[in-house]
Amino acid sequence: MAAFDLAQQPHRRFNPLTGEWLLVSPHRALRPWQGQQEAPDRTQRPAYDPTCYLCPGNTRANGEVNPAYEGTFVFDNDFAALTPDAPAGSVEVGGLLRAEAESGVGRVICFSPRHDLTLPEMSTPEIRRVVDVWAEEFARLGSRPDINYVQIFENKGAVMGCSNPHSHGQIWAQRTVPGDPAKETGQQAAYYQQHGRTLLAEYLDIELREQTRVVLENTHWVVLVPFWAAWPFETLVLPRRPVSDVTQLTDPERDAFADILRRLTIRYDNLFQTSFPYSAGLHQRPTDGQEHPEWHMHMHFFPPLLRSATVRKFMVGYELLANPQRDITPEYAAQRLRELPEVHYKQLPEQHS
Repeated sequence: MAAFDLAQQPHRRFNPLTGEWLLVSPHRALRPWQGQQEAPDRTQRPAYDPTCYLCPGNTRANGEVNPAYEGTFVFDNDFAALTPDAPAGSVEVGGLLRAEAESGVGRVICFSPRHDLTLPEMSTPEIRRVVDVWAEEFARLGSRPDINYVQIFENKGAVMGCSNPHSHGQIWAQRTVPGDPAKETGQQAAYYQQHGRTLLAEYLDIELREQTRVVLENTHWVVLVPFWAAWPFETLVLPRRPVSDVTQLTDPERDAFADILRRLTIRYDNLFQTSFPYSAGLHQRPTDGQEHPEWHMHMHFFPPLLRSATVRKFMVGYELLANPQRDITPEYAAQRLRELPEVHYKQLPEQHS
């Protein structure tokens, strides 16, 4: 019997964080593409846009005026999906049809006053300020008795449904723990109870030994394409020390977090020389008042681009009806990202033939 080859043969991979499987089909990467192609984002934006509702001094859609902020700016989302004053209530019919009121808070974080800068174009100290705001908001919202989970995330690019190009992220804090963090809590708790060590600390040891999926490292953080990655160039950002939330990071760890985020997002932009779209977010412990020693905080990056700045991955058909599937292997994706320069493509000298 021929040896099993992960790089060539279709196979399933297990995600220990969620307890779910995905299908990997490396041979499909060679198929011709005649489907939808996206317009790459190479827009040259001004440093200030008088029509942007996130720029300093501008009026937002609800009539409020932004302050003349010079760093980060945080405010309550004008169109929040969750509201703190939602009345309590529930519906149940026959034990199958169930609904219950959900309350929460929505916040927006403008990363920079500059309309033309995204994370990879910001300086490390500027990104460090974003990290500090994440910690401040997590602590403030997580201390509320009506909040049991704080989800911090960023949608970058129109392809990912971002409604404003001014670089910003969001926070949705809510009464219950949502689906994916709840799965990760269960999986990590079971592993910790059995082994006395966090699941992701054990996993990180494996990745550092193998090195095939590691993209970037610094003193305190590692970026890798997870063994179970579903999106083509998905990455997982892990602190070497198993802390359960961003407030527990030391000053050097926060500096290193900002450094690794800048270096990773530069690589993303350099991959297809475009402002690389993604959804990214922190997964951290629930804020339910319980100790969560099993939780090893981490950050997911889910970018949709597959072959170029114009060809994206769609989660359709089999992915919607069965389970996620990918064509290029995580090992190949990590190699591609590893080999990219750490200088942003806009700062590189033009190539002349």
